[in-house]
Amino acid sequence: MDEIKKRIDYLRTLINKANYDYYVLDNPTLTDQEFDKYLRELEVLEKNHPEYDSSDSPTKRVGGEVIDKFKKVKHQLPMLSLPDVFDISEIEEFNKRIVKENVEPIYVCEYKIDGLSVSLHYEKGKLIYAATRGDGIVGEDITHNVKTIKSIPLSLPEDIDIEVRGEIFMPKKVLEVLNEQRAKDNLPLFQNVRNAAAGSIRQLDSKIAAERKLDSFIYHLPNPQDYGIKTHQEALDYMKKLGFKVNEKANKLVKGINEIEAYINDITNERDSLPYEIDGVVIKVNSLESQQLLGFTSKYPKWAIAYKFPAKEVLTKLQDIIFTVGRTGRITPNAVLDPVIVMGSTVKRATLHNEDYVLMKDLKIGDIVSIRKAGDVIPEVVEAKKERRTGEEKDFVMIDNCPICNTLLIKKEGQVDYYCPNILCPARKVEGLIHYCSRKAMNIDGLGDEIIEDFYNMGFIKVIPDIYSLKDYRQDLIELEGYGNKSVDNLLAAIEESKSNSLERVLFGLGISGIGDKTALTLAKKFKSLDNMLEASYEDFLNIDDIGPTLAKNLYEFFHNEEKLELIDALKAIGINMNFLGEEGKYDYRISGKKFVLTGTLEFMGRDELSRILEDYGATASSSVSKKTDVVIVGENPGSKYDKARELGIEIWNEERIKGIIDSL
Repeated sequence: MDEIKKRIDYLRTLINKANYDYYVLDNPTLTDQEFDKYLRELEVLEKNHPEYDSSDSPTKRVGGEVIDKFKKVKHQLPMLSLPDVFDISEIEEFNKRIVKENVEPIYVCEYKIDGLSVSLHYEKGKLIYAATRGDGIVGEDITHNVKTIKSIPLSLPEDIDIEVRGEIFMPKKVLEVLNEQRAKDNLPLFQNVRNAAAGSIRQLDSKIAAERKLDSFIYHLPNPQDYGIKTHQEALDYMKKLGFKVNEKANKLVKGINEIEAYINDITNERDSLPYEIDGVVIKVNSLESQQLLGFTSKYPKWAIAYKFPAKEVLTKLQDIIFTVGRTGRITPNAVLDPVIVMGSTVKRATLHNEDYVLMKDLKIGDIVSIRKAGDVIPEVVEAKKERRTGEEKDFVMIDNCPICNTLLIKKEGQVDYYCPNILCPARKVEGLIHYCSRKAMNIDGLGDEIIEDFYNMGFIKVIPDIYSLKDYRQDLIELEGYGNKSVDNLLAAIEESKSNSLERVLFGLGISGIGDKTALTLAKKFKSLDNMLEASYEDFLNIDDIGPTLAKNLYEFFHNEEKLELIDALKAIGINMNFLGEEGKYDYRISGKKFVLTGTLEFMGRDELSRILEDYGATASSSVSKKTDVVIVGENPGSKYDKARELGIEIWNEERIKGIIDSL
């Protein structure tokens, strides 16, 4: 071996050890200056001597590999998720089931890291590929990005074939710094560490992933018997010995329900001080022999559960209550809050829905209120801390006039909401334009709420047909701050593409009172064209399932309103498709003919969008669980529907499973 090869091998060993000491043991053995010096030297040597190139060199971690798309990878063993529980009583039930099977109730409790699952495969000690969980059967190859994560070894000290599984996450501090820079660059902020990590690991360019400074914890060995291991704790120790980052401080051997509860209480108190986010505690039977005895359901192992923390609440001051006007004229009170971080994102506003909601919660301007995110997503005012009142708080008073056009508000009989009756109210016009362009309607990418409001105020868009005349202002748009040739051309292309949308999107976008996206799809399938709807009678509408007298009246009046007919004629002249394009021939044995209920917050797409896809394949998306329900799809914080599904023995799918199915369609 020549001197160059010896030096390269020495530097690789030195840098790999320094990475392990710093990122795994949290015990740096080289200064930053020393590390950078050795890494630069290795980069130069490898560049000048490509014959010594190696896929597991630490220089490969800097990123730069760009792929066209993510390849599918079939897991050798399914990557099952864990059943979620939400209170101690459910953990007690789990413990009773374990004891009933004559299994000793000795468990390993671990942090449930808020990130995304990963499977790492090594052959002869070298990292061959890394994959996401996907649907548990098939995941995506993310090797090019995983190689940039410095806590994941590219090579092992033993020449073995092995698969390990764990969690990729973004530390809190990294997210904070990343969002500070994105704010400076006028880019959208990441809302939480999970979304940031998921978005980073799904970059086609690994250089971007490398800049995001992701980290990992490894917590599962799928085939421990191959290595003579008898307990989960031994498996953790073995993976640590191989150089993987195992969360030693978080893993604890406990016996019985009392020690589990004590562990959860301790972790709950420490949660906010951790450098990474956790959203619960994982509880696993320690004995691998007992795990095999307990076995699996079709979806979950019977020997483990995941306890999820309740939604976080924080306190802040209710500075004011302001009012907004929706596209139908509905008036909504909104809380103006002292900015506060809730579940990783800054909250400044929260909807208060209507007058009755505010009065029921007895909110006063100046109150200290508790805030949480409903479903970990939507900011919600929970309650006023009345014991903190000083006497300087002001009572809430519902307004009498529209805050935009000053028209006297009306309250419809039998409803809790107030409305601005002025159809020419500028706020209603802007909201109508926003609704028309929204994702579930015409889905015009690039025309978000603020942009539409700006274009309205600039005079570019006053009514819906004006959207399709924006091309006449191309040069004016390019000259606006924050725009350029590419962004404007992308926007105009999206507007042009929207002309070919199916009828149901047009119907929903028109903003017919009471007609949501699901009803719009029902109408499109029934009538096939807008012309057929124009000729329909009140009785024709009334005879459609799920359409009652009020909706039938709204539809009939809309299609006989001179102003609305002029709008429809204008859209026809522009070239907007007015026919149902039809997706009725679609079939998939996993979906078609089944009745689904969706509950909880889904990350990969909204529940409305998922319902639309299910219905396109001949399924039914229902809002309530019954004995006729075939499958309940469960996201984060599912609530009572999940409990009822379990009680009735209905099949339950987690987000990974339905995502895998949708991706395969």
